[in-house]
Amino acid sequence: MEITLEASNTVMGIDLGTQSIKVIVYDPGSRETVASSSHSFDLISKDDGSREQMASWWIDSFKNCMAGIDAAIIKSVVAIGVSGQQHGFVPLDKNGDVLAPVKLWCDTVTEAECGEIMDAVGGAGNCVKLAGNPIAVGYTASKIRWLKKNNHDAYKQMATILLPHDYMNFYLTGNRVMECGDASGTGLLDVRNRCWSKELIAAVDGERDLSPCLPALIDADDIAGTLKADVANEFGFSDGVIISAGGGDNMMAAIGTGNVEAGKLTASLGTSGTLFAYSDEPAIDKQGDLAAFCSSTGGWLPLLCTMNCTVATEQMRDLLEVEIDKMEKLASFIPHGADGVITVPFYNGERTPALPKAKASIFGLDNQNTTNAHLIRSAMEAAIFNLKAGIDAFKRTGMSFNEVTLTGGGSNSALWRQICADILNLPVRVLKEQENAAFGAALQALWAYKKYNNGSESISIITSTHLEIDQDKSHAPDKNSVALYEKTYQNYKTFVSLIASHYK
Repeated sequence: MEITLEASNTVMGIDLGTQSIKVIVYDPGSRETVASSSHSFDLISKDDGSREQMASWWIDSFKNCMAGIDAAIIKSVVAIGVSGQQHGFVPLDKNGDVLAPVKLWCDTVTEAECGEIMDAVGGAGNCVKLAGNPIAVGYTASKIRWLKKNNHDAYKQMATILLPHDYMNFYLTGNRVMECGDASGTGLLDVRNRCWSKELIAAVDGERDLSPCLPALIDADDIAGTLKADVANEFGFSDGVIISAGGGDNMMAAIGTGNVEAGKLTASLGTSGTLFAYSDEPAIDKQGDLAAFCSSTGGWLPLLCTMNCTVATEQMRDLLEVEIDKMEKLASFIPHGADGVITVPFYNGERTPALPKAKASIFGLDNQNTTNAHLIRSAMEAAIFNLKAGIDAFKRTGMSFNEVTLTGGGSNSALWRQICADILNLPVRVLKEQENAAFGAALQALWAYKKYNNGSESISIITSTHLEIDQDKSHAPDKNSVALYEKTYQNYKTFVSLIASHYK
């Protein structure tokens, strides 16, 4: 039975990102986003590779967003979905208080702990056999072991392990739960069977059983709970607002780009660069480049993540003092391959390939091509070269694609969209709704709301109904450009190999 929302009912999507939190309110009846708000927060960066935030910053920023939304619109919300940056580690005590700064996905200080966990189960290969994934730098499991070593008091008091989106759900509902999509990024989930891996849990700490600290797993179309009365009263929500399971930002962006059926590819051009695609069955990459994650729609979402995407251009813009509106114009004057300038953009170290200690490098400079425009063009191309390597990992699992949907800040650039089409050799499309993670969270909330009210509408029908392609932002690969970029890409891989041998 299809459940139709009343004309006045809306759904809210919250996207807790690395740099800011975004809130949108969507009216499914009119198919319009009726409100949106965002607020940024800081990032604690240390020379050792630590990247942290305070969980209280997220809540304060959410409150700031809510203050910018009309009271009548807030009153109309019947369901909320939360998207969150993946892999972050939020340790809670028994009272629900956060015990330490939150170590984020881009934190690379726990490289040693990753190796120790995998060694405890017989190496990366056995790790893949047990749970579907090796413990990559940035995964939550290594952060837990790091806390034990470096903050014994907090570790001793730890009663619950949450991810960032789970913590927002906890704030909204008071419930400590997790869903399999985001849980896949902990490194502790057996993605084939959608359950916690006893072997990996024991590998994190052989002395303490951490199982009681891991929340109950709920299905993607379940609800995390209903909105707490105090939160509802503070912001003016109606009674009985449901909170959907939510998920990691990539899982929610998959919903927000319609990637809920096999054969589709999404590329997220944000601070990190990400490729992901829906699969009806587990897609295990034996080489470990492809993260064998579950989706937040009941299937699987094999994913490749690079830790450096738009950060490459942001670094160049800051260094060269070039405004963002001038960046594309400058780069557009430079030919494909930037006249031999090749950037390897490992500013944050790198996860794929696994080079957490690597640094960024620029090759091929001479007295003709050392210009602002060449450096910016090279940085834009490098972000996509870094993703291109991931296509081979998908091919190893038997997957192929006819197009790629772009999301993230980089998708706003016409030049970057064309570069992406040419380097990946795939037609590029962009959707009219740009806040894909927040919008995906809102659509998941709509899906859960309908199930909660005894409906039976599939997530594929919901996405096909509420997503619209922006035809003006579609790009086809240019045959000559594809060939030119393939040559440059081979040179790029050579320089990555040099860096890999230097930063072992």
